[in-house]
Amino acid sequence: MQIEGNQKELDAMKAFHEGNRAEGLKLQEEFAAEFREAYKEKDHCPCQKACRYHGNCKECVAIHRAHQEHVPNCMRPVINKKIRLLSELTEHTIAREIEPPKEILRT
Repeated sequence: MQIEGNQKELDAMKAFHEGNRAEGLKLQEEFAAEFREAYKEKDHCPCQKACRYHGNCKECVAIHRAHQEHVPNCMRPVINKKIRLLSELTEHTIAREIEPPKEILRT
């Protein structure tokens, strides 16, 4: 099952934006049911970092909400995609002002 960019969820969000809440909720529940079935006994976590909370989204997100220092690794591509769009407004000149922390620079 594809999670990122899932067509059923994209359709659900389209329905929500068009004001069709009932259809959006129906599609969203279908996605959630398919997810529950597909990942009952399978790893769904895209995070490549070794972590005690790998695959345990509820605890992982709670920890990040609590410390509010950064977001879970699995959410970074979604957020970076949005930031990239905003960065286009200044021809991506922000890139010259950002230096990743040493933790990210490790190979």
